Amino acid sequence: MKTSDYEAVSSRISDIKKHFVKTERYFELEQQFQLLLSRHVAGHGNGGAFEGRGIAIVGASGSGKTTAVERLLRHARDMYPDNTETGEIIAVSMRVPSPATLKFVGMTALKALGYPMERRGEAYMIWEKVKFHLRERHVRFLHLDEAQDVAARGTERDRRAVVNTLKSLMQDPDWPVNLILTGTNDLTDILNFDPQLGRRLNAIEFNRLEPQRDVANIRKLVKSYGMKANVSVDGHVLSDAFAARIIHAADCEFGLCVELIIAAMEDLFLNGASVLSADVFASAYQRRTGCIPGLNPFLVEDFQGIDPRKLLGRLEAF
Repeated sequence: MKTSDYEAVSSRISDIKKHFVKTERYFELEQQFQLLLSRHVAGHGNGGAFEGRGIAIVGASGSGKTTAVERLLRHARDMYPDNTETGEIIAVSMRVPSPATLKFVGMTALKALGYPMERRGEAYMIWEKVKFHLRERHVRFLHLDEAQDVAARGTERDRRAVVNTLKSLMQDPDWPVNLILTGTNDLTDILNFDPQLGRRLNAIEFNRLEPQRDVANIRKLVKSYGMKANVSVDGHVLSDAFAARIIHAADCEFGLCVELIIAAMEDLFLNGASVLSADVFASAYQRRTGCIPGLNPFLVEDFQGIDPRKLLGRLEAF
């Protein structure tokens, strides 16, 4: 293939990645977000005292929680575009840095707000600046991704400082904000550390898929992406049995299922094939993991025994 051919495939895949299939969890997330937004708008409009609230989205790596929030915030920005004259923005999203000290997280929040700050200054001073800029820019939502890393280390005093800071953002008398926290199951440790924080956050869990329950949804997912890509899908690929293989190959995580389907599309385009078949999925999985054929869940009969998170899989010697 020529460079232009690779560029054409990449452009096509980039367009396919924009396709988003809404799940039950996404609809739940969207409903809670709209409710918090309407409360926030009404609260400021009435001029009365009120507090911010939040949503905690918990799920394993690859569950699709971060992508769901990104989609949600992108849609919110379409409805409420950034105001270039006043600097007003509806939401700010940031990834919790490492090390996730209270000070470093505050500095990262300032950078996300467009106001990078030097390392000098105490943590409480930095967070006061964060609150100031949240108010000045009329930010209604602050999203912290990988939020389980906040206070993952340190003493109980450190964790208490983090919890109190999060609560103070929602309780700020001048401009309370709504929080969106996304993280792994360890995030629940922070939520349960302080009942006052927990009651201010509605929790949504992006559960692992179950083959017997979710094969129909994965079949629909494959069909939806096939229609988006305008490619034919082999009948076997649309069967319950093959959907179970996709679920296992994605380690029972919805977001990884999407990634695997898109990887298969890319393999299809790179090889100039015309039908999304089982062989295409097998090739895409091998390209992603580097596994041998005997550890490819799209090739072996007993695929349930394969560890899909293992790269460069090799059979054990006996």
